Amino acid sequence: MKFTGNMLRLYAVTDRSWLKPGESLVQQVVQALLGGVTMVQLREKELSRERFLEEARELLPLCHRFGVPLIINDDAQLALEAGADGVHIGQDDMAYEQARALLGPEKIIGVSAHNPREALAAQEAGADYLGCGAVFGSTTKDGVQTLTPAWLKAICSTVRVPVVAIGGINEGNLSQLKGCGAYGAAVISAIFAKEDKQAAARELAALAKEGFLPRSHGMKSALTIAGSDSSGGAGIQADIKTMMAHGVYAMSAITALTAQNTTGVSGILESTPEFLEQQLGCVFTDIFPDAVKIGMVSNGGLIRTIARCLKEYGARNIVLDPVMVSTSGSRLLAEDAATALLTELAPLADILTPNIPEAEVLSGLTIRSKTDMEQAAKAIAGQYGGAILLKGGHLAETADDLLYASGQAHWFSGQRIDNPNTHGTGCTLSSAIASNLALGFSLEESVERAKAYVAGALEDGLNLGHGSGPLNHGYRIG
Repeated sequence: MKFTGNMLRLYAVTDRSWLKPGESLVQQVVQALLGGVTMVQLREKELSRERFLEEARELLPLCHRFGVPLIINDDAQLALEAGADGVHIGQDDMAYEQARALLGPEKIIGVSAHNPREALAAQEAGADYLGCGAVFGSTTKDGVQTLTPAWLKAICSTVRVPVVAIGGINEGNLSQLKGCGAYGAAVISAIFAKEDKQAAARELAALAKEGFLPRSHGMKSALTIAGSDSSGGAGIQADIKTMMAHGVYAMSAITALTAQNTTGVSGILESTPEFLEQQLGCVFTDIFPDAVKIGMVSNGGLIRTIARCLKEYGARNIVLDPVMVSTSGSRLLAEDAATALLTELAPLADILTPNIPEAEVLSGLTIRSKTDMEQAAKAIAGQYGGAILLKGGHLAETADDLLYASGQAHWFSGQRIDNPNTHGTGCTLSSAIASNLALGFSLEESVERAKAYVAGALEDGLNLGHGSGPLNHGYRIG
């Protein structure tokens, strides 16, 4: 997982001493994540190494479902074995250089620092972030000296790497850290000692959002090229909501206006190719997108306009959702539009995201099994280039998806979520992939994170409208 300083905003450090009889640490962490925690550190001093490893492996997919990194306290070797996102080491733990050699360049490594000298040394070594404290004393560590606000501010102004403040921070004093230069606050008892951990985390997250401004030299951006859904569940509305939920600035070029709701479409008013080209030109010549998602485009003239503009402006990270076949199996594109999509637009895409009926059209093969999916994905990739995410939701026995890229097949397991409200699921998935590509994640990571986001939106259980309702795109922040 690619580290950003904004992940430090509300950094939760676990402590099982507040577990109730029959309660698991996973249950506590779920509540903290639902409340808005942005990073989790597993710190369990009393556990055996074997049990610690089990806890880490159980927490990792849970944290990733919320787009949150899991950091292991002190033990880089255990972090490696668990597949965790990184480790936090103290001044008396393994040296940073050893931890980096063990974990490799992609993992997150935080280092404790109690003064500017230690902070500068950790920065010079290459630390991704610094944990500095104890800013208000500590209830979990004996003999820890308080770091005065002046010293904390001195550390933050001395180093370039992000700093997270730690030690005695709670809902009553967090606001005192405003303006100190830290990126966020690390808390333990302020969440895990509370009766309602989700509410406690939500309150702290609101305080942290106010006290620690997002740090960025420029927000990543993504462009959706798709139709408008007047009910807000699919099309550009779903795409924009998804992109913003990922912290990506969203832009749009509208291919058509639709009059629709959860029960169906009652009218369509298409954009002209000339006006679509004007929209695209305005976007690409001003705020160049870091990724492009393309949804349903209903005629050949619009498709050819999109293809020409993508080539002219050198668009990157192109995600094409080839909307060709309805859920019921009906063809949605006229023959000339389908031909333009396949011959002019598909070869430009970095990744195509067909469902099984669409993959059958693209490959000319019948798909009834996972083996069939692999053969079809290989055939599609060979014909159009780029990666293929073949969505397996139409199979009877499984909901697994297949990513076929660079000649390699990677399966993403999935379970069917009991929710009839799935309007805009395909739009949401493809725009989530584009968002993660814009943020700099690899293709495989982007797909994994996108799937987790969609699963969470489905599991949220939003129930609106009289038909197949929309997802809650803001479930992480609502």
